[in-house]
Amino acid sequence: MAGRFLLGRYWPGCKALRMPRGDAIRVNGRPNVGRPRKGWLVIFTRSACLAGSAMLFALAARPALAQDLQDRPVPPPPPSDAPAPANSDQVQFSAAALQYDNNTDIVTATGDVRMYREGQKLRSDQVVWNRKTGQVVATGNVAVTNPQGDIAYGDKIELTDSLKDGVVDNLLIVLEQGGRLAAVEGKRDEDGVVTLKRASYTACSVTDSNGCPKEPSWKITAIRVVYRPDRRRIYYTGARVHLFGFASIPLPRLSNPVGDNAESGLLSPIIRYTAANGFEVADPYYIRLAPNRGLIVAPHIYSKVAPMLQGSFEALTDKGAYRIIGYATVSPRNDFLNPTGPNTTAFRGYIDGIGKFQLDPNWSITGSLRLTTDRTFLRRYDISNDDRLRSTASLERIDANSYLGITGWYVESLRLGDNQRLQPIALPEIDYRRRIDDVLGGRVALQLNTLAITRPAGQDTQRAFASARWDLRRITPWGQEVTLTAYARGDVYNASDTAATTVVAYRGLEGVHARAIGALALDIKWPLIGEFLGGTQRVTPRFQIVASPGTPNLSVPNEDARAVDLEDSNLFALNRFPGYDRWEDSTRFTYGVDYALDLPGVAVDANIGQSYRLTSRPSIFPNGTGLSERVSDIVGRTEVRIRDFVSVIHRYRLDKDNFAVRRNEIDATIGSKQTYVLLGYLRLNRNIDPTLEDLRDREEARVGARVGFGRFWSIFGSATIDLTDKAEDPTSIANGFSPVRHRLGVQYEDDCLRLGVTWRRDYQDTGDARAGNSFLLTLAFKNLGR
Repeated sequence: MAGRFLLGRYWPGCKALRMPRGDAIRVNGRPNVGRPRKGWLVIFTRSACLAGSAMLFALAARPALAQDLQDRPVPPPPPSDAPAPANSDQVQFSAAALQYDNNTDIVTATGDVRMYREGQKLRSDQVVWNRKTGQVVATGNVAVTNPQGDIAYGDKIELTDSLKDGVVDNLLIVLEQGGRLAAVEGKRDEDGVVTLKRASYTACSVTDSNGCPKEPSWKITAIRVVYRPDRRRIYYTGARVHLFGFASIPLPRLSNPVGDNAESGLLSPIIRYTAANGFEVADPYYIRLAPNRGLIVAPHIYSKVAPMLQGSFEALTDKGAYRIIGYATVSPRNDFLNPTGPNTTAFRGYIDGIGKFQLDPNWSITGSLRLTTDRTFLRRYDISNDDRLRSTASLERIDANSYLGITGWYVESLRLGDNQRLQPIALPEIDYRRRIDDVLGGRVALQLNTLAITRPAGQDTQRAFASARWDLRRITPWGQEVTLTAYARGDVYNASDTAATTVVAYRGLEGVHARAIGALALDIKWPLIGEFLGGTQRVTPRFQIVASPGTPNLSVPNEDARAVDLEDSNLFALNRFPGYDRWEDSTRFTYGVDYALDLPGVAVDANIGQSYRLTSRPSIFPNGTGLSERVSDIVGRTEVRIRDFVSVIHRYRLDKDNFAVRRNEIDATIGSKQTYVLLGYLRLNRNIDPTLEDLRDREEARVGARVGFGRFWSIFGSATIDLTDKAEDPTSIANGFSPVRHRLGVQYEDDCLRLGVTWRRDYQDTGDARAGNSFLLTLAFKNLGR
């Protein structure tokens, strides 16, 4: 017969583990002193995810303070079927049998006894009620519920007839807010405060997925525990935290909130080692300022450098929410424009803020702030690997048919070779859009836009335009989807200090210049759908004609249309330049095919296409973008999904002359949610002028994987490798195989605990952010307070 014993209770249907006799086993907090016999002893074991030997040791060394946190066999008392009495002093009860002693004024009820008074409910096998003293003694499968929903179980409970206060033996309290307390003895006073002796607390599940009992991942044992329902907090005296049954360092005084309410207290510690900073220990402390505001203060102590202070303030208002994070320290740093120069000690820090406020159903304000004192601080202290920081502020109004946005942003470059004084500051960009339905049977989209860009030591640009776009979409009797588009736009630009822009094609002309843009387009799709291999396939030929007169593009600056490249996403776009500063003029034909296949468990989605330009005049597209000649390169995308196990996306661009692969990008996910592999590869082989930094060639590979074993354990890792060489990018310092970073770790995570170790290695030096190994220990107690 399959079963499991836990603390003297047998659980049928649960697998058991056997161990050689001779180790001490405690049953309900007391040693099992039965006569030893040869052979094997059946004991409780955790699920297979935990190492068997470790759990056997943990159970064998079970401390005397640990109490039975498992569910009790008696269900909690149900609501009363009878209406509440008019007199609150009356006690409702029911039982299978009732005896009353007139001499002693004692009532004895037996057989599923239930008592109700002022929201207090009791259930037990027997209740003895002394009406003279008001004492109520319940024995056998006792369960008591208070008005807050907390349920107390015990072998014997002594209460007053108010059912609010009393003493309980072998107590288990299941809290309505989550978590449970167990103790050898407990006492509850009239105000609901519970005082426990030799107690345990956990917020973890005590049963596995099969409903069988298991040891909680963590629990707190203490000599004395006080539970204050009014404060929703538990206080411990002489506490220890146990992980997987092993006791940790003792904590003489400890408290934690119950449920999901935030209270002041310590958070999960941060333990890390890096080559540059040495050992790092941080113990964040949360300060609850109000129900909607909180502050986290986290001193970071290092073995090789000065300490760093981290602070985080977050608040929720009736209009929105915001958060501000800051870091501050004093440490040596290089002169980053001359990295080989001497180090100087200086203040270093970083601030990161974000917020959004909904002023009314239409108006909102959004902002973000990201600033740092130097270019390697974030990497040095393992905060971020970003090479640019952008701060923004935006005021928006959105309704059913219009949009208004007033936005500004500031960019801080963290790349060592960049001149910060050449970075753009946009203040402001104003964008207004309005949609008007049913205009000559179609839809009209109007747009007004203005932008001002300034640079402390570079080119300044101001731009304004107004545009209108009309789209008419119809389905023909033969099933073709036909869309007719008309587009018109007028631009005004003003540029100054254009000589500061090194790429001539980006400058434009000094002063004020205007241009007019117009285009007509016809787009035809013809979906053909039919059965195939037990599923459905769809073949959709697509054809587009775009006609646009010549546009004086080079007379205006190019600020937002630099990173141009032919892709499947912009093949049929009206303008294949990103942004507004460049417009693709002339007349062109674009043709392609979309394909979709849906089979049981398999889905394929693909497209391929190309374009042809009628005019023979030179194009403003840079050579190598796939659009510079009359016939474009061939672009496509293929996506294959096999159930929820395989997903592969391949994007490519083929040279029209020799079919050389100019873009090859693969992203693949293989596996389940617990065990999977992520693969990524990108190669841009466009042979573009290296002076165009937004379009430089590169090649890289990415791999990530996670392997789950047991139920809660996993091993994970990832790596990024720069495969770029001099032939692809003459300015690159890579040698064709340069690892950028890798990560490898092991993690345990269940419903209430996350524990892991991660090894990371960076291979590139950036100022004082040195290459080397770093190790991170993660320990997070879920459901323990905030």
